[in-house]
Amino acid sequence: MANVTLDQHFTYKLLIKAVVPSIVMMIFTSLYSIVDGLFISNFAGKDAFASVNFIFPLIMLIGGLGFMMGAGGSALVCKIRGAGDPVKANKIFGFLALCTLILGLVMAGVGIALIRPVAKVLGATSEMMPYVVTYGTIMLCGMPLFMLQNFFQSFLIAAERPRLGLVATLCSGFGNIIGDALLVGLFKLGIVGAASATVTAYAIGTIIPLIHFLNKKSDCWLKLSSISIDFKALGQTVWNGLSELVSNIAMSVVGLLYNYELLRYFGEDGVSAYGVIMYVGFIFVAIFIGYSMGVAPIISYNYGAQNHNELHNVFKKSLVFIAISSVAMVVLAEGLAYPISSIFVGYDSELMNLSIKGMMIYFIGYAFCGFSIFGSNLFTALNNGTISSIVSVSRTLVFESTCIVVLPLIFGRELIFASYAVAEFLSVIINFVFIWVYRKKYHY
Repeated sequence: MANVTLDQHFTYKLLIKAVVPSIVMMIFTSLYSIVDGLFISNFAGKDAFASVNFIFPLIMLIGGLGFMMGAGGSALVCKIRGAGDPVKANKIFGFLALCTLILGLVMAGVGIALIRPVAKVLGATSEMMPYVVTYGTIMLCGMPLFMLQNFFQSFLIAAERPRLGLVATLCSGFGNIIGDALLVGLFKLGIVGAASATVTAYAIGTIIPLIHFLNKKSDCWLKLSSISIDFKALGQTVWNGLSELVSNIAMSVVGLLYNYELLRYFGEDGVSAYGVIMYVGFIFVAIFIGYSMGVAPIISYNYGAQNHNELHNVFKKSLVFIAISSVAMVVLAEGLAYPISSIFVGYDSELMNLSIKGMMIYFIGYAFCGFSIFGSNLFTALNNGTISSIVSVSRTLVFESTCIVVLPLIFGRELIFASYAVAEFLSVIINFVFIWVYRKKYHY
């Protein structure tokens, strides 16, 4: 079956074909943490489970630098290619890959040095601290691989090889599952085994695309064949991808704030319940993120080529896809609240009831989050990092953080779980205001 190319006219069928690999790719990427959580909860106990949930937002915050480089860089490279300069696009790609590796090594070193004092400042209890430090240190050792994997995911889509990205992610995901089954389930290595399995999965997810991009005989237009040191391009990449970084930082800050407030209101059970919600949420949000990642290079290419008709076509079809998916997501998520809770924390009835109640409230947000995610990624794809960052900051750091603090004070502690839905609703309004204001500039 022929690869989907960026210069085609996209019917609904072709658009779905283009984005499905990235959707499945993001779902399997989310399985890393889900599988870890499932094994840790059932084999290592709820203290270890709460500890992993506690530190995981910090790991994702640092890993967000890889998303920033991938999203910002692929938008720039696709725009340059659309404007007719594939040689320059390849040289910039090589330089950005090198920068991502260096950044990953630096952040790993800094993170390992600071993890204990940071965990203490964030409120980790004495029971949680050994688990937090152990799991976090191993995960940070794999940070360069995690960042490169995130970087390559975006560029495989830009290179018109989304199915290879899917293969890499499937291999990585199954590697993580097998690793958890052996190291956590069979050999009882607890969080050490879970973290080691995840880092191994990161390595698999990095090596496969790296081999592809280094293959000089490949007919792919994008290769790691040359490097041109271009700090202007690096600056554009960082600025354009800033919304992805801000989004990851904001989500991590929100996650840490949730954990802090839930510890106050519910104790460690609150952190565990939120962990269950997030594990399920990773999959649903991954669908919208995967769609936005898959469609972004198409938008960037047509923007660079000034093909306004196709840009409008893809934009309109995207809104229809997200609207239908949002309704389906809410219905499915609400129906899964009980069975998912029983799988993760069925051994503790009080914790299970809290998880179910929290899910039923939290999952209403899936009616709105698809539009928020697409809106932010739309402006990234159009190389407008400023608006994309404003949308991302408003969505999480402003709206959701405020709701986490205010809603339980006014309506009771259980309404802390409504913070996500309220924030996403407000974010949709902001998104559509910007989309309307910039419609004549970008012709979508």
